[in-house]
Amino acid sequence: MLPTRLDCPECQRPLVNTRFDTTFRLPDASERLCFGIPAGLCRECHQLYMDPDLIELLDLDAGRCVFAIESDAVLQAGAWSGAE
Repeated sequence: MLPTRLDCPECQRPLVNTRFDTTFRLPDASERLCFGIPAGLCRECHQLYMDPDLIELLDLDAGRCVFAIESDAVLQAGAWSGAE
């Protein structure tokens, strides 16, 4: 699943489209960690944009992203090459 947005809907600047490690806070105050999530980040607005289908699939509809960091490209490359 790849991010479908290329530009931020708020400021129209280009998004950084990559994979992110994220933390979502749920309504019951628990947190869910998600790793390697494909998304787009606006550097100007500091908003993370994910595919709505992925949000639903991960059951994060009621959650709010409270932290996101770009996944380490070196670790990603190692994980993908090890899967072959």
